[in-house]
Amino acid sequence: MNIVNRITSLIVFFTLFSCLKTGDKIKQPNIILIVADDLGWTDASFMGSNFYETPNIDKLSKSGMTFYNGYASSANCAPSRATMLSGKYQTKHGIYTVGTSERGNKKTRKIIPIKNKTILDLDFFIIPEMLKTKGYINGHFGKWHMAPKGFYPKQRGFDLNIGGNEKGGPGKGGYFSPYLNPTLSDGPNNEYLTDRLGNEVVNFIESNKKNSFFAYVPFYSVHTPIQSKKTYQNKYSKKVGDDKHNRADYAGMIQSLDENIGKIISKIEELNLAENTLIIFTSDNGGIRSISNQFPLRAGKGSYYEGGIKVPLIFSWKGKIKAESVSYERVSNIDFFPTINTIVNYENSDLKLDGVDLNPIFKGEKIRKRSLFFHFPIYLEPYNVHLDDGTDPLFRTRPGSVIIKDNWKLHHYYENNQIELYKIDEDVSESNDLSEINFEKKNELFNDLKNWKTENKAPVPSIINPHFDQKYVDSLNFLIKNNKVSGRVNRNEKIINDNPFYSTQNNQYK
Repeated sequence: MNIVNRITSLIVFFTLFSCLKTGDKIKQPNIILIVADDLGWTDASFMGSNFYETPNIDKLSKSGMTFYNGYASSANCAPSRATMLSGKYQTKHGIYTVGTSERGNKKTRKIIPIKNKTILDLDFFIIPEMLKTKGYINGHFGKWHMAPKGFYPKQRGFDLNIGGNEKGGPGKGGYFSPYLNPTLSDGPNNEYLTDRLGNEVVNFIESNKKNSFFAYVPFYSVHTPIQSKKTYQNKYSKKVGDDKHNRADYAGMIQSLDENIGKIISKIEELNLAENTLIIFTSDNGGIRSISNQFPLRAGKGSYYEGGIKVPLIFSWKGKIKAESVSYERVSNIDFFPTINTIVNYENSDLKLDGVDLNPIFKGEKIRKRSLFFHFPIYLEPYNVHLDDGTDPLFRTRPGSVIIKDNWKLHHYYENNQIELYKIDEDVSESNDLSEINFEKKNELFNDLKNWKTENKAPVPSIINPHFDQKYVDSLNFLIKNNKVSGRVNRNEKIINDNPFYSTQNNQYK
């Protein structure tokens, strides 16, 4: 070895030694997890909408991998978020819905639903807590919705919480300041909430550009109340929609959501952080069908038909994930934790996560073969009895479980032991029930589902509800069929005199 090489080697050695001595480490990748609220599978232009305009989300799609078979782990907000952050099925944490499981009129529920939990217990180790052990600075911006005070984001691994509390929507203040949100200071009068959250994320990125950071950005948009900036609403009121996508105020909300995602992307690019930043974009569940029809998918939020659980999903990471790539693998937000876990190299054999690592897909490889499971042992009342297209007009979902295996999907409902079977690669609308034709496939999936429930100790409701009244159910269905009832049917529904099931003389059902 000549003298020059020896000197060069010594310099490299002492440089590395110095770095190790001072505790310098290679910077872990930044992670930005953006979750829209109630954004449907087709509610973006990159997913085929000609009415909604999402140029920035489209740009994100082109920069990375778009999953066309991406799923939420649950059909409504709180359980989907709890599963996404914990990597555990609902059977583990017990959050199946928002609030009580006794949804809808008690006279219409045949069985007593399983009691719902409303708190993600502190003993569930979640993504920000894992990242904290790796030295991350964690910021939460937007909707929390998994627990009351004492279980807020700052108690769950976040260094900063902007706007997160137990509420599922923006609260009494709506989308315009003053917000009346205990974890969000009011901005200037009429400041728009989505803009405010986007600006807070940008400031967080700027402040932590030299750190490894995790920005969890669960926007409140496009959850009800549907409130758009007036200028955007006016813009879309002049635009021609179709019978599926046509609400100007909803379109305006989507434009604001898109603009603020654009702010985040621009800040990452401005700071030259794109090659060290993973961005994930998705929705927590399907869209509300009466607001935005997800055709060709059946139903919407709250239903376990495809419209309730299929969601837009993008993973973008410059240099790590091929631009303009697509995947048709069936994946779920339950897979986020194991995927991030691998990226940051967190080693703990006790995690026992229920999802799978998606990193092989980013490299053009296959993930291990598995089925997706959905367990919903409770009821969820309708938004609109004429438009929901759920299990029946009175409920978006009745107690049951679902399995998706390969391109087959089986629904099992507990009230009447009813089974539905669909080949969803050919019948994404779930309109052709094959359960009475393909007995072999039905039995295969049913047994797989049964075994999964046993392994996961899934609670199954079976106790008969003493308040159930079949004549009352028949009465409501008659009124709905004859357009005497619209919207929600929750409780204390007025009975019309021409109802054939009701006796005005005795003030009771015949």
